[in-house]
Amino acid sequence: MAEARRRWLSERLTVRTCLKPRRVARAVFHPAWVPAALDPTVEGLKRFRIICGTVAAVGVYTVVQGGFAFDEMLTNMLTACLVVLVITPLTVGAMLYVWRRTGTVRQLRAPLVDSLKLLLLFIGSVFMTVVMWALSKAGGPFFLLPAGLAAIWLTWFVGVGAVHVSGNFFGTAGVHRCLPPLLATVTTWLMALPDLLTGDLHGLSLTLGIVFILGAPVTVTAIALLEMHRLRSRYGIRLSAHPATLPPLRPTMPPQGNPFGNNPYAGNPYAPGPSPYQPQR
Repeated sequence: MAEARRRWLSERLTVRTCLKPRRVARAVFHPAWVPAALDPTVEGLKRFRIICGTVAAVGVYTVVQGGFAFDEMLTNMLTACLVVLVITPLTVGAMLYVWRRTGTVRQLRAPLVDSLKLLLLFIGSVFMTVVMWALSKAGGPFFLLPAGLAAIWLTWFVGVGAVHVSGNFFGTAGVHRCLPPLLATVTTWLMALPDLLTGDLHGLSLTLGIVFILGAPVTVTAIALLEMHRLRSRYGIRLSAHPATLPPLRPTMPPQGNPFGNNPYAGNPYAPGPSPYQPQR
């Protein structure tokens, strides 16, 4: 009886965990093979880069134009996914061409395949989210409740997943630590280029249009350059170096234990010295 109750409780906890999109997104989009941040400063730069990239992907002008355009946000999400799907393999391929002088692609096969799987999984989740929202709006009352609940769950799931995959850019940090800032820079500029080339300010004035179109890519570029500079100066990680030639790194940890060794009085000027009194016989 106790064993059956324990098994039922374990299954119930598993179901509860699966119903929480935040935990599921972390388990799916932040797997164990994704390397941890080297230090808190780099991690803070990544978080700020995520915020700027999100502004670029969603399009802040949808709010400025007078009301939040939900359909336009979904369109921007699909556009951003298509851009990422195209530009990520091209950028990684260009870096593999640069790295060919000091290493081979075979050495990076495993992390490259893992990153590609994570990229396709995230894009598939975004498309499924858009489909569920479309069904909830146009599918009639029969699809309203199930499709609406699924759309809400997937939206939360994709939102949390976007935070995780943007930090390491679909696990490309497992290939090279400098790939995430490079890919973030290229992606945000490509998202802004169509508006720059066509002069489409989305109904905004010239000043606001330039600020909202160039603000995100310029900010992301500055943060990415700072992040790569810190990786190069502190850890010797250069973008042009093949990952196989870089030394294995671990996240910085605070010192543990007693800095003076096993002697608790080491370095203490008031430490007890030898007794001037000899023991009595």
